[in-house]
Amino acid sequence: MAIAKAERLMNLALCLLGTRRPLSKRELRGSIEAYMEAGNDESFNRMFERDKDDLRELGLVIETVENLDGDTGYLARRDSNRLPPVSLDAEEAAALGLAAKVWQQARLAGAASGALQKLRAGGMPEAGDPYEGQHSAIEPRIPVHEAAFEPLMLACRDRRPVVFDYRKSTAARPETRQVEPWALECWRGHWYLAGFDRDRGAERVFRLSRITGKVRSRAAKYTAEVPDVVTVRETVASQAGESADRSASIRLRTGAGYPLRAKATEVREGVTEGWDELEIPYGHGLDAWLVEFGPDVVVVGPADLRADVVDRLRAVAKG
Repeated sequence: MAIAKAERLMNLALCLLGTRRPLSKRELRGSIEAYMEAGNDESFNRMFERDKDDLRELGLVIETVENLDGDTGYLARRDSNRLPPVSLDAEEAAALGLAAKVWQQARLAGAASGALQKLRAGGMPEAGDPYEGQHSAIEPRIPVHEAAFEPLMLACRDRRPVVFDYRKSTAARPETRQVEPWALECWRGHWYLAGFDRDRGAERVFRLSRITGKVRSRAAKYTAEVPDVVTVRETVASQAGESADRSASIRLRTGAGYPLRAKATEVREGVTEGWDELEIPYGHGLDAWLVEFGPDVVVVGPADLRADVVDRLRAVAKG
């Protein structure tokens, strides 16, 4: 049904744009197949009026003209529906080119490339890039390897709930999640989805690389209000201990756990044979992160962090 309506609107728009004189309803009905198939005049009139209103909402300027015979005609003049020419200076063109390169590894690459070609055909400058040489060695790119990215992006755009299987870092098996997706954001090389978790009744952030299987969309309305500002990075940073207000002491196997070493405020090497001792910022979510390093990490203190890590390891062992 949606495809049929889109085709009907396109045909009506082409008729109105392609005529040099106003066309009456009778003429339009005889030119568009969908209107020919309308059961009666009343059905055609309702369909035509809806289509005309829809085209006007989409921005098409449709004029209503009364001819000498008293009949009403319709047309869309090309000069009234022509966009102004695109005018970009060299810096603006370079910025657009740089933005298009960001999506080279995603399925948006085709759309970005096509948009640039159209702009260049319209006169966008190609030479004289003011950033030339500044980004030749390092180019901005957003890697999108996860199959879940595209269906989640469309679900965020269309405001459609989704269902997917998600494996937490501390879980042996994935769990099914029902989520109302809000926003996608890339942080430190990983994509995250923020949304409302229906089963838990609260906001949650999911790392796309931990989504297993297909993302299934659901034809239903959102049950929670979408916030004006979705703080994906802040939430992930908090869970990773970035907003730490305390310090934790851990023992780390020599030659292991380089991400932990990069965060450490102090490293005491060789405290015992084969082990180093580190002081690292302690914030919410640090226990989940430490569990990912398995037997290479031992928590010395504080006691509450040690207990949380032990509980998570026991949960993983139980499956």
